[in-house]
Amino acid sequence: MSDSPPATAFDGATVRAQAARIRINVIEMLTAAGSGHPGGSLSAADILAVLFFAPVMDFRAEELDWPERDRFILSKGHAAPVLYATLAQLGIIASEELHGLRKLGHMLQGHPDARRTPGVEVSTGSLGQGLSISSGLALGLRLSHEAGALARLPRVFAVLGDGELQEGQVWEAAQFAAHYKLGNLCVVVDRNELQIDGSTEEVMALGDVASKFASFGWSATDIDGHDVEALYAALSAPPLPDTPRVLVAHTHKGQGVSFMIDQAGWHGKAPSEEQCVQACAEIRASLKKED
Repeated sequence: MSDSPPATAFDGATVRAQAARIRINVIEMLTAAGSGHPGGSLSAADILAVLFFAPVMDFRAEELDWPERDRFILSKGHAAPVLYATLAQLGIIASEELHGLRKLGHMLQGHPDARRTPGVEVSTGSLGQGLSISSGLALGLRLSHEAGALARLPRVFAVLGDGELQEGQVWEAAQFAAHYKLGNLCVVVDRNELQIDGSTEEVMALGDVASKFASFGWSATDIDGHDVEALYAALSAPPLPDTPRVLVAHTHKGQGVSFMIDQAGWHGKAPSEEQCVQACAEIRASLKKED
């Protein structure tokens, strides 16, 4: 059995439409909640749209515990709205749940909670831990595959924020993944260059992220994180047998919304009702321009 999902015709316009819907849902749910993290959710929307709707990942929305499914880990857990919006569009959670974000009695916490929310593989949000989790998961799946417990080798896809690369644990995990030749691990770094306190390069400079990963033994590529065709080509490429892969996706925080884009102040601030209307109108308008 193939280690990759069956080939399907890639439709960039459809994927961009899904990304736009993700962004609209993010804006609307944060407005309803009155709190949350729009900037980094909007910057990652195209990445998740490609992974789940192109699709790149092999999974079954109707069978979430399928043992041979590819796994997705959102290391930057504060960007939970982008994952929740994706799960709603897949029909894994009811769309009505989105307006229960961060509210008592509802399943959608401020950070992904695997105990409460279907489709969440691992509870995340303590920054710097997602790559360690993903590396251990990739190794465990490979060992199960080698033992004959899995007919196909599942892949593990993880999205990291660039600010969390300032955590030392990330680089321990990078060393681990290269040493154990985790070819079934693929990481996307959402390189929007902003974190809660401002520019990543002013808070603690990251420099050439791709070169850093390459020095640890990874296959590393810089990519436009809003170019769905380029993302699809890179993410759907066959995994390298013995080498983990990282895509450093250059993005814009607040992508799609004129008053949010590249503004660190929108890291963790919900829009007002008026701003919600404007933001959603801009996202819809940008999609119509393509049509």
